[in-house]
Amino acid sequence: MRRGLPLLMSLSVLAIVVLVSRVLQPNFFDRAVVRSNISTFLPLIMAAVGQTLVVLTGSIDLSIGGIVTLVNVVTVTLFGLLVGMDGDGPVLLALAGGLLVGILAGLVNGFLVAYLRLQAIIATFATNFVWMGLALYVLPTPGGSIPQLVYRTYRGYFLGVPVAGWLLVVTVGIWWVISRVKLGRYLYAVGGSQASAYATGIDVQRVVVAAYALCGLFAGMSGIALTADIASGDPLVGGPLTLSSITAVVIGGTRLSGGFGGAGGSIAGAIILGLIRNIIFFANVPPFYQDFVFGLIVIGALAIAAVGGVRRRSA
Repeated sequence: MRRGLPLLMSLSVLAIVVLVSRVLQPNFFDRAVVRSNISTFLPLIMAAVGQTLVVLTGSIDLSIGGIVTLVNVVTVTLFGLLVGMDGDGPVLLALAGGLLVGILAGLVNGFLVAYLRLQAIIATFATNFVWMGLALYVLPTPGGSIPQLVYRTYRGYFLGVPVAGWLLVVTVGIWWVISRVKLGRYLYAVGGSQASAYATGIDVQRVVVAAYALCGLFAGMSGIALTADIASGDPLVGGPLTLSSITAVVIGGTRLSGGFGGAGGSIAGAIILGLIRNIIFFANVPPFYQDFVFGLIVIGALAIAAVGGVRRRSA
């Protein structure tokens, strides 16, 4: 129960935010609104799950927004190059290319942190400029398009459930598998104490690289989801996701020092951030004050999450 307190606190915040959303938006639970919200929130949810994997090891990824951006422009560019080819092969090839870019970027980050022993916050801060620079090189200005099949599928339904909802299930499923195999236990062990993990025979460097590679995978998934949502490319689109993903992780109760937390809380945190934006819009807050109000509400959510962390440590 003590270990689950931070998650319980974040779920409590989520319940409050959902209640306020329902009051301000009477059709909040309508099918179309639920589908729209899931589709919009999914890129941040995926990025937050990826960030969680790295944070669990005691590291951090300040380049996840850059990776998402690079995946976005590469995927759109691949769609443009492959347009006109018959069948579903070109679509799958473009999507696979985007995922591969994300994984490779994650591997680079992991190599810099684990093997070159650079400080994670500095290394990923630097690589973020690299990924954003590459994105600008690939697509200097916003533009491009994606096949209607991709956009309509992402915004559609399968078996009565939004496709984005199924992708969320896949995201949770991947985390569930990771958390129950040896690698999942190693992530927590390395985050708890690298020295102790090394003493028990865990290859700390490989675990850190694996965490960053998986973070890159989720960043790739986030980039593809974002591409399907906005139906175009933008060399600056992923920038806000870096700090938002970290905020979602903290709201979800994952400890930034590593070794404690999980993706469930991060998913709740990402949804909370998305709903707060909606609340501000439907509350008719003047545009000039929206960021200010958003910041105040997020601070409140972080404070509630912090209460759970303090109680857990003092228990």
